[in-house]
Amino acid sequence: MPPMNALQSTGLEKLKRAVNVRDEEVRALLWAFAYFFCLLCAYYVLRPVRDAMGLAGGVRNLQWLFTATFLTMLVAVPIFGTIVAKFPRRVFLPWVYWFFIINILIFYAVLQYKPWELYSARVFFVWVSVFNLFIISVFWSFMADIFSNEQGKRLFGFIAAGGTAGALMGPAVTVTLAKSLGTANLLLISAALLGIALICLHKLIRITKPAQTEAAPSPDSEAIIGGGILNGAVQVFKSPYLIGICLYLFIYTAISTFLYFQQAHIVADAFESKAERTQVFAVIDLSVGIVTLLMQLFVTGRFIRYLGIGAALAVVPLASLIGFITLAIYPSLIAIIVFQSLRRSCNFAFSRPAREVLYTVVSREEKYKCKNFIDTVVYRGGDAAFGWVFTGIKSMGASVSAMSLIAVPIAALGCVVAILLGRKQNLLALSQQSPHTIREESS
Repeated sequence: MPPMNALQSTGLEKLKRAVNVRDEEVRALLWAFAYFFCLLCAYYVLRPVRDAMGLAGGVRNLQWLFTATFLTMLVAVPIFGTIVAKFPRRVFLPWVYWFFIINILIFYAVLQYKPWELYSARVFFVWVSVFNLFIISVFWSFMADIFSNEQGKRLFGFIAAGGTAGALMGPAVTVTLAKSLGTANLLLISAALLGIALICLHKLIRITKPAQTEAAPSPDSEAIIGGGILNGAVQVFKSPYLIGICLYLFIYTAISTFLYFQQAHIVADAFESKAERTQVFAVIDLSVGIVTLLMQLFVTGRFIRYLGIGAALAVVPLASLIGFITLAIYPSLIAIIVFQSLRRSCNFAFSRPAREVLYTVVSREEKYKCKNFIDTVVYRGGDAAFGWVFTGIKSMGASVSAMSLIAVPIAALGCVVAILLGRKQNLLALSQQSPHTIREESS
C-alpha cells in the first residue's frame, strides 16, 4: 500500500493538471470548494421544501410570493449596505450566516404549529428565496475579492463544482428523508451545514490575508469599505458595465420565471400530494447536479479560458431558446424536466461562473454593495415583474405552448447581451493590472 504522503502528492498532481491550479492557490481553492459545498447543500435541502410549500400556498398565488420576495429585498439590501459600510469583512461575512442559521431555527419551531401551516408556508417560500440569493451573492463577492480575474477564469469552475456537489447532496438528502424524517426536521440539517460553512469562511479569511511587510506593503483587505447605505444602487446606474450586467440578469430572470411558472402548473396538474411534488422537484435538482458536476470538473475552466466570458454567458440563453421552442411543440412533464435540468446545468457549469468573473474587474465596494444589489433587488425585481406578466397573459387563456413562444425572443436577446458584455469585460481586464492574487498567510 503506498504511503499517505505519496497518495496526497499524487492527488495534488492530478488536481493541478485537471484545474490548472498553482501550489500557492491549492489550500484556498479547497477551502472555497468546501465552503460552497456546504452553502449549496444547505440551500438544496430546503429548495424542494420551498417549492412544495409554494404550491401548498396555491399555484395562483405565486406572483404574490414573488412580489413579496422583491419587497423584502428592498428592505434587506439597505440593511446589508449599512453593515458592509461600517464593519470589516471578517465581521460582516460571518454575521450574514449566523443570521440565517437563527432564522432556520425559528422556522423549525413555527412549522410545528399546524394552524399556522398555510401562512408559514408562504412566509417560508419568501424567506428561502431571500436566503438563497443572499448567501450565494455574499459568497461570490468574497471569491471575487480574494481571487483575481485571471485566477477566476481558471478556478471559479472548480469552486462552482463544490456548490454543485452540495446541490447534488442536498436533494439526495431530501429525497431520502422527506417522508421518514418529516419536512420540518430537514431544516435542522440545513442549519448544521451553514455552521460548517462558517468554519470554512474563517479558514479562508485567515489563509488569504496578504502578508504586511515594510518592504512590500499590501492593501488592507480587512479595511472598512465605508460609503452610504445606498451607494450600491447609485453606483450601478452610473456604470454602463454594471447596467449591462443588470440587463443580462433581468433577461435571465425573465426566462427563469416563465419556466418556473410553467413547471409549477404542469407539476400541480400531474401530482396532488405535497410529498410527491417535493420528490419531483428533488429529482430535477438531482439530475441537474449530476450533469453540472461533470462539466464543472472537466470542462468549465477550459471553456472559459479558450472561448471567453461572452461565450460562457451565452450558453444559458441559447439553451433556453432551444428549450422553449421544444416546450412549445411538446408541453409535457418530461419536456419540462429535461428543459429545466439542461438549462440549470448550463447555468451552473458555464454562465454562473462567467457571471462571477465579471466582478473581478470592479472595485471592492462594487464587489460587495453593487453586486449584492444586482443579485438581490434586480434579480427578484425581474422575478416579480415577469411573474405578473406571466399571470396576466395566462389569465387571457394563453397555453403553455403560447407562453413558450413569447419567451423565445427574450432568450434570443439574452444571447446578444451576453456577447457584448463579454467583450466589455475583456476590455476592462486588459486596461488594468490584476489588483490582487491569492497569497497564503506566512507561517
